Amino acid sequence: MKRRTEDESSPEDESSPEDESSPEDEPSTEDEYDSSSEDEPYIDRLDFYQESTGLLEAVQTGTGQLNGIPVAIGIMDFQFLGGSMGSVVGEKITRLIEYATNQLLPLIIVCASGGARMQEGSLSLMQMAKISSTLYNYQINQKLLYVAILTSPTTGGVTASFGMLGDIIIAEPKAYLAFAGKRVIEQTLNKEVPEGSQSVEVFFEKGLLDAIVSRDSLKDFLSELC
Repeated sequence: MKRRTEDESSPEDESSPEDESSPEDEPSTEDEYDSSSEDEPYIDRLDFYQESTGLLEAVQTGTGQLNGIPVAIGIMDFQFLGGSMGSVVGEKITRLIEYATNQLLPLIIVCASGGARMQEGSLSLMQMAKISSTLYNYQINQKLLYVAILTSPTTGGVTASFGMLGDIIIAEPKAYLAFAGKRVIEQTLNKEVPEGSQSVEVFFEKGLLDAIVSRDSLKDFLSELC
């Protein structure tokens, strides 16, 4: 896929991250990548991740071509603050959807996120409704195709909004998919979560996903869809 924006990665050439968690190991949040204390100001955390990852935010958006087919695409990166969704991430994805709507383009979003960005409070939670309502116009009113690709991990507010709203929902093998993480569920409900119950294979068996596709096969699979 050829990109014409700042985005440098795409589904067909993006290699599997070495730190990708298995379904049995609940991925930690952005603190996994952060050497700073929890008391560090939010702006300093942003500076840290921008410098360490070379990214401006947890999602990159743009347009490109998939085997000659024009598409709009957004790619989330878990290494930037755990791929958390704040107001900037929500605005970028919303504008991407609006652009795809105006240009009548298929839309692909690659999800990798720990959920809403807690440092932004209610502003981050608002992004769930904002993105979902924009998608409603794109999918229902304009009847355009949205493909969601779930990588490991996809959790929290992303799972509860645009991650599971695709016309076609694709997941990578053994990806970790959940709303609340295993530790949170066990601590809140005082119940043990069965091993592997939050893997995409379980969701697929229950009919909540359309396909499980390995990363090296994504390009051909997406070409047939778009």
